[in-house]
Amino acid sequence: MNMYNLRQYTNLEEIAGQLFVIKNIHNVGYNEIVEITEETGDIRIGITLEVGENYAVVQVLGGTSGMSLKNCRVRFKGKPLEFGVSSQILGRIFDGLGNPLDGLPKPVAEEEMNVNGMAINPAARDYPENIIETGISTIDVMNTLVRGQKLPFFSGSGLPHDMIAAQIVRQARVEGEPFCIVFAGMGIKYDTARFFIRNFEDTGVLDNVVMFLSLADSPSLTRLMTPRFALTAAEFLAFRKDMHVLVLLTDMSNYCEALRELSTMRGEIPARKGYPGYLYSDLASIYERAGRIKNKKGSITQMPILTMPNDDITHPIPDLTGYITEGQIIVDRELHARGIYPPIAVLPSLSRLMKDNIGTNKTREDHPSLASQLFASYARNREVKAIASIIGEEELSALDKLYLKFGEIFEEKFVNQGYNERRTLVQSLELGWDVISVLPPEELVRISQQQIKQRYRYKK
Repeated sequence: MNMYNLRQYTNLEEIAGQLFVIKNIHNVGYNEIVEITEETGDIRIGITLEVGENYAVVQVLGGTSGMSLKNCRVRFKGKPLEFGVSSQILGRIFDGLGNPLDGLPKPVAEEEMNVNGMAINPAARDYPENIIETGISTIDVMNTLVRGQKLPFFSGSGLPHDMIAAQIVRQARVEGEPFCIVFAGMGIKYDTARFFIRNFEDTGVLDNVVMFLSLADSPSLTRLMTPRFALTAAEFLAFRKDMHVLVLLTDMSNYCEALRELSTMRGEIPARKGYPGYLYSDLASIYERAGRIKNKKGSITQMPILTMPNDDITHPIPDLTGYITEGQIIVDRELHARGIYPPIAVLPSLSRLMKDNIGTNKTREDHPSLASQLFASYARNREVKAIASIIGEEELSALDKLYLKFGEIFEEKFVNQGYNERRTLVQSLELGWDVISVLPPEELVRISQQQIKQRYRYKK
């Protein structure tokens, strides 16, 4: 620690919201912990957000209410914010700053880790490999989740993304290897937080989950720190304890709103829709903490969930998220209105790493061709529906009417799935064959004749 950090400063210049400016300081670093001692003896903690020549801008965790410019003593600790991690964090519930919310004592730390993470050398990264079964057919068969991947959900206000997230936490599996879930809720409502906690407790999965929750009334900095604490826990479990970790982050839109709020406080020049110009790099600092490292058994897989304002996929949050991540899963309002759960829109959804991790020796030899055929046939169904809306269904050919029937069965049997229904990958593939067999074999142009002879089950 630098000798200057042992000094206490009292030169507070200005207090605004959660921020204060202090001048005439020496050797202060970005993201450094700040200890603020008030006249009453109470101590608050802050973090440096901006550092210049002889000055720093500090954000106070919990806000600056009641602070005085004259009677506060400030000490810079010379180190970043850290989280004490250990194997005991599994089954625990923390707030957005790593403090226990479950009434139990703080776990004894095996290691103190920087919550801002360590950048992974690209040369040390390993290519994402092998799948994580979520138990949801539309994901496992058609948008397969790969260990080490970043696969976000693009949802909207009022859609059941919370239910889907809870279902994935309950159902996700990695066969034969240690696996756990890290769940982070940012700016969520109290009843939503209770829903997740009660759901995980009642189904018995909480022992294998680490939860970090910052509620809607939490300060903006707490919402910004929540995913960083969660990912620090994930890095410990993955790269120190050799576990495969699935991280769910909800809602990234609340995170970005907190970032915009903080940027406004600092008087920064806004970019698109008022968000700061560094929104892309800030999101990347979270998303890029997923992956695999060579010679390490563990992996971190991310499924961020964001609600698109006005269902606008061109909005800066989904737009920039799409640039950083390896695909997206779209939650569809039309399917939800028709009572289909989970309302996942198959055609615009995409998993870019799927093709390298399915097929022979990965999942099953018919998986790639069946998924491709389901995509193609469902796309044809949408075309036929558009034509039928113009000329009428009675004017369609017999084959086109078969495609309409296929689309109905595909949505009702394959896409539609009970909230408590977990389908194994084999069950989902077999269900895919049941659905595709509505069409005559000559229409299955993406499946080999050998597989058609082996698995086709068309009945007139």
